[in-house]
Amino acid sequence: MGTRPRTKPHLLLLLLLLATRALVSSPAWNLAQGSPAAFGPVFEDQPLGLLFPEESTEEQVTLVCRARASPPATYRWKMNGTEMNLGLGSRHQLVGGNLVIMNPTKAQDAGVYQCLASNPVGTVVSREAVLRFGFLQEFSKEERDPVKAHEGWGVMLPCNPPAHYPGLSYRWLLNEFPNFIPTDGRHFVSQTTGNLYIARTNASDLGNYSCLATSHMDFSTKSVFSKFAQLNLAAEDPRLFAPSIKARFPAETYALVGQQVTLECFAFGNPVPRIKWRKVDGSLSPQWATAEPTLQIPSVSFEDEGTYECEAENSRGRDTVQGRIIVQAQPEWLKVISDTEADIGANLRWGCAAAGKPRPTVRWLRNGEPLASQGSAQNRVEVSAGDLRFSKLSLEDSGMYQCVAENKHGTIYASAELAVQALAPDFRQNPVRRLIPAARGGEISIACQPRAAPKATVLWSKGTEILVNSSRLTVTPDGTLVIRNISRSDEGRYTCFAENFMGKANSTGVLSVRDATKITLAPSSADINLGDNLTLQCHASHDPTMDLTFTWTLDDFPIDFDKPGGHYRRASVKETVGDLTILSAQLRHGGTYECMAQTVVDSASKEATVLVRGPPGPPGGVVVRDIGDTTVQLSWSRGFDNHSPIAKYTLQARTRPAGKWKQVRTNPANIEGNAETAQVLGLTPWMDYEFRVLASNILGTGEPSGPSSRIRTKEAVPSVAPSGLGGGGGAPGELIVNWTAGQQQLADGPSAWRRHPVLRLQQREHPALHALRGQDPQLQPARGRPREPHGHSVLCRGRAQGGPHQGLGQGHLILGDERDLGACAAGHERGPPGVRDPLLESWGQRSSCRPSEDSRAGDPCLRHRSAPQHQVPCDRAGLQPGRHWARQPFHQCNNHEAPASATSRQHLLDLLQLQPEHQVGPCGRPPKRVCSHRLQASGVFKTQGGSHTGLEAGAVRAPPSDLSRAGWKAAPRCKDIFLQMLYQNDLHPTPILHLTSKNWIEIPMLEDTGHALVQIRTTGPGGDGIPAEVHIVRNGGTSMMVENAAACLAPHPSAILSRSVLMLILIGYLEL
Repeated sequence: MGTRPRTKPHLLLLLLLLATRALVSSPAWNLAQGSPAAFGPVFEDQPLGLLFPEESTEEQVTLVCRARASPPATYRWKMNGTEMNLGLGSRHQLVGGNLVIMNPTKAQDAGVYQCLASNPVGTVVSREAVLRFGFLQEFSKEERDPVKAHEGWGVMLPCNPPAHYPGLSYRWLLNEFPNFIPTDGRHFVSQTTGNLYIARTNASDLGNYSCLATSHMDFSTKSVFSKFAQLNLAAEDPRLFAPSIKARFPAETYALVGQQVTLECFAFGNPVPRIKWRKVDGSLSPQWATAEPTLQIPSVSFEDEGTYECEAENSRGRDTVQGRIIVQAQPEWLKVISDTEADIGANLRWGCAAAGKPRPTVRWLRNGEPLASQGSAQNRVEVSAGDLRFSKLSLEDSGMYQCVAENKHGTIYASAELAVQALAPDFRQNPVRRLIPAARGGEISIACQPRAAPKATVLWSKGTEILVNSSRLTVTPDGTLVIRNISRSDEGRYTCFAENFMGKANSTGVLSVRDATKITLAPSSADINLGDNLTLQCHASHDPTMDLTFTWTLDDFPIDFDKPGGHYRRASVKETVGDLTILSAQLRHGGTYECMAQTVVDSASKEATVLVRGPPGPPGGVVVRDIGDTTVQLSWSRGFDNHSPIAKYTLQARTRPAGKWKQVRTNPANIEGNAETAQVLGLTPWMDYEFRVLASNILGTGEPSGPSSRIRTKEAVPSVAPSGLGGGGGAPGELIVNWTAGQQQLADGPSAWRRHPVLRLQQREHPALHALRGQDPQLQPARGRPREPHGHSVLCRGRAQGGPHQGLGQGHLILGDERDLGACAAGHERGPPGVRDPLLESWGQRSSCRPSEDSRAGDPCLRHRSAPQHQVPCDRAGLQPGRHWARQPFHQCNNHEAPASATSRQHLLDLLQLQPEHQVGPCGRPPKRVCSHRLQASGVFKTQGGSHTGLEAGAVRAPPSDLSRAGWKAAPRCKDIFLQMLYQNDLHPTPILHLTSKNWIEIPMLEDTGHALVQIRTTGPGGDGIPAEVHIVRNGGTSMMVENAAACLAPHPSAILSRSVLMLILIGYLEL
């Protein structure tokens, strides 16, 4: 009894030494102690399957294997699951990690190979590599029987390939090499069986046939020929046969994802059948749609799985065959294991998951062996499919682990290292801080994190006093000491003690208490307008032995004071002052600001809210609907009001190509801030528009909305006539009509005067008008009565209906007639019989032609002339503004035109004297000069409807001296002269046309009109006079004043000069 206490310490010491020696000698211990770069094998190269030709001249096969490991790995190999003997003298040699097989043979070396890499940490197994041997034997030497058939029948020649591995490709020869059978709709060579199919035979198919089979292997390619088989054809069978499918794809075709799938289908028939493919339970991809006997899917996927149908069809019928493609897949990892360090005695759960079709099974390996065979470890290790659970890890659980997923299509491996650690507590890497400053009244956390395995138990002491949890002191589960409401009495030395069954350790730090940091002047919330400046004050007190810094955040994001062009400035007067100044505040500067004053010990912060008010944000979602000719309906969504209620909305529009935004009139005129729709007024018909919306409040107008989609208003009747119609002068037999182009914005439709002008010619004896209608940019003669006597006026016409009279477009038009016709060839001296000059009859002239002897002579037609002169038949003649056009009767025989003679000199004089300032008078009377004259305002007067102004104008004739010079006599004043007024004010930019038969007119003037422009001219059947302009401006609050009353405009000097030059040329011509 007395000796037992003496022997027990020696026994305990011996057991401890043995345990320590075993622990230190283990790889896990070395790794835990920081042995340099100690880790288990990780494969970098693994063996691949190999196809080796049996007849190859190569003398060896090499399967590669290389792993990264520390210490370096050693290698072993298994064949068909049995470890190989790689000793000296063996045909199998180990070179590095590679396996070299000398003089390989199918009988001894075909099989499944695996590489094993090991080091002191553990062992891993490579994927499986299959070594196969390829071969292709010769065709049978026996002669082949001839194949007989009637011409017109289908026929199949069998290939009967010899034994082979792997698959072959096939071609057929006809009579001799290299006369290969072409691939066309009549011939087909099956790459599955090698057989040759001919859908319908003909005489060209007679001959001897040989099957060529080719094997493609890793190292070589081999081809063999069969004996020739003769094809004999009997007499032609003229009958037609419905299709009969002979080459059929199987009912089920299995394929792996990513592989190429080929389906074959070929039919006999007369006529040769057409092949079509379709997917019965889905749509066939367009890239695979084909009329060929094969359907190829280059990289099959699960979406391609389904039933496919081949249809063979000709005029006699159809035949079909169906089969299903079943897509499967090799295993593929979804979740893998990774290297893990765990404490001894802890629990661990590992998991892996794989996808595949069929669904893969999962098994586990440890150091290259099945995990279930590890003896006593089964009591602590649970394997459940993809889950591996450890309870109370021990040092022997350290090693290399592999998760293996496999199905019938393949096997995959995932490897990881498990290192179980057993360590005494160690503070060398994470000691307690030596100096621990803390603020008075604050809180401090002191961490204790020694390295230990298993986890150490932690105790804290202050001096010699062991600390326990209280209202101010807490030791957290991870060993951290927390002290709250710190005071000067908390200063001192604090020590952390850590202990586990492997040993114990401690670490000490000194707590120093400092004055707390406080905000003495906090920032105040503010409400400012856009563009204002603002200073947020922030002052603080702190422990004088420490540095104080200020930081500012806006909505929890730090403010960058160094940003170029920024709006923030920071005060730098004193260390205790951290004021923030915002220059020219923008809407984005609104939010919650936080000022934080901090030292290395503690910090203090205060918040303030800044509200920035500004103009509204842009409205959104501008939509145009209810499109009319001059109106549309706009709707939009409200934008941000930016903290100030929206007072009103403004609508703007722009047209192309000008692109300038202009405010438009609306209904209601003033759009209130709660509105989200309004009608736009006063638009121009047949015009492209874009619209946008602007919101306003008491702080201004915000950014505009994005532009709406472009729309086009509907067409309408033209509201304004072209101006400046005149005529006269020109070459013999011609009448010149001049006009002035108007503005494109006044066109009002796609067929308005600018694009489709209409020239109306009015008969002398009859009031009806006949129109020459223009197609952009030409005028064409009307279909009515083109040879009648005419005056002339111009009509502005849109697609909807006719508009007011006046000009065409900038340029001039010449209507003329060559009086006498020359003779045709073959005895035609004059033009067609009874041809009269109706245009010259308007001025008392007449012409006629003698009857023609040629019965084939053509009718008179309209000739148009420009520089250079060209002619077209009258039904296609175009009269284009800006060119000279001649209206001439001409005689046509045998597709040749008779030459025209000169017009009478008197008629030429009459036309030359008709200048642009003249108008053709109505009722056959000579034209007279008309103009807007003696324009005066009769004053402004009030009515119940608003202000009106009265204007009076008179039309006078030109002096008789001007008319006599042209050979005209003054005519009495016509009764059908009208006063035409074009009115435009600053509120209504679109001109308004007024027409009256009186010599005065009354104009409505709105209350808010500040300025108006009026153009007045006389107009009648003979055309328009020269306009006069009147400006009406408001004089005071209620009265209007007329300025710049126009007098009658005199002819332009250029017109007088051109007339004089033409007269001189004419006189010279007549004297000749």
